Amino acid sequence: MALNYIWIFFFVAAFVIGLVKLIVFGDLNIFSEMMTSTFDMAKTGFDISLGLTGMLTLWMGLMKIGEKGGIVKIFSRLVGPFFNKLFPSLGKDHPAYGSIMMNIAANMLNLDNAATPMGLKAMKEMQESNPSSDTASDAQIMFLVINVSGLTIIPISIMVYRSQLGAVNPSDVFIPILLATFCSTIAGIMAVAWHQKINLLNKTIMAYLGGLTAFIAAIIWYFSSIDKDQIQKISSVASNLIIFSIIILFMVLALRKKVNVYDAFIEGAMDGFKTAIMIVPYLIAILVAIGVFRTSGAMEWFTSGVSWVFQKIGVNTDFIPALPTALMKPLSGSGARGMMVDTMKMYGADSFAGRVACTIQASADTTFYILAVYFGSIGIKNTRYALACGLIADFVGIVAAILMAYLFFH
Repeated sequence: MALNYIWIFFFVAAFVIGLVKLIVFGDLNIFSEMMTSTFDMAKTGFDISLGLTGMLTLWMGLMKIGEKGGIVKIFSRLVGPFFNKLFPSLGKDHPAYGSIMMNIAANMLNLDNAATPMGLKAMKEMQESNPSSDTASDAQIMFLVINVSGLTIIPISIMVYRSQLGAVNPSDVFIPILLATFCSTIAGIMAVAWHQKINLLNKTIMAYLGGLTAFIAAIIWYFSSIDKDQIQKISSVASNLIIFSIIILFMVLALRKKVNVYDAFIEGAMDGFKTAIMIVPYLIAILVAIGVFRTSGAMEWFTSGVSWVFQKIGVNTDFIPALPTALMKPLSGSGARGMMVDTMKMYGADSFAGRVACTIQASADTTFYILAVYFGSIGIKNTRYALACGLIADFVGIVAAILMAYLFFH
């Protein structure tokens, strides 16, 4: 229901602001531009879906090989105790655990092309034990919010953009990003745990989260001790080596069990193709709404209003030029990326605003996109409190990103 009202709000807000621009400011082109944006964003949504079709076909085929090779049992042993506490409704040894772990690992390595198909497979596997086919289960909400929080260990794409736009040290945002995205993830888990009455002080959960914290601290220490060129080389090589090694592992495990690897791939790939087709209407719906909201000028007006409020209460407003990235981030990943690049072009990659925008861009993921794609792929209509918890994770991540930027760069 929440997504329904927000979707309507985007259109109504765009219409009202469009009328104001037409009647008060004499902007005769505003509604033409808004209508053009609906067609453009509908095409963008379909193009994205086409791209996802290829990725889903490939990765769900590979996941089927891993599944038949027994990778789910291996991952269940590794993270079973933790997932049993975090996803209590799934019970022990649920087939979704392997896909969940693979998705989280791919997200941490900034491997979007691998993360999305694995996440969709996890959603589908959880849907098989969902008592209500059109309502999000507790486990699905927890998983979606962890995705929305966007925990990233190696933000290679951000460093590449900074390098292309002339940053002296493209990797100087690495530690602030890691801290901001970690805050986002913890906030998201806490928000969902509060709704589901999950005790996060349980010794098993604390042990795993403590281990993750130590792991991230070790990575921060290591990367802060080497130069920028090494960071980019190690990040690029390690990410791709890890993911290709996983593909080989799947095949080896399947061969050991005398599985026909090719047939297993085709079986999974067919599921991936069907899933991609289901996503199209959900994705177009949310992208068109975001498009008219942005084209109408609502985003710009909101940014100006926030700036005015902070100025009036005497808060430093040096971060305001990066605010469009923050406002766009929950709505559109490509839109937020465009805002980030625009901020760096206008103010400089090494400007405070440029660094804030980069930190915000990697602090969390795109809530509405993920919600539309993940829930749309399995026909979920009632998302319950998933959107609210996802936006909490986004908000905490963005605030943490701004605070980290002030701490490290101001």
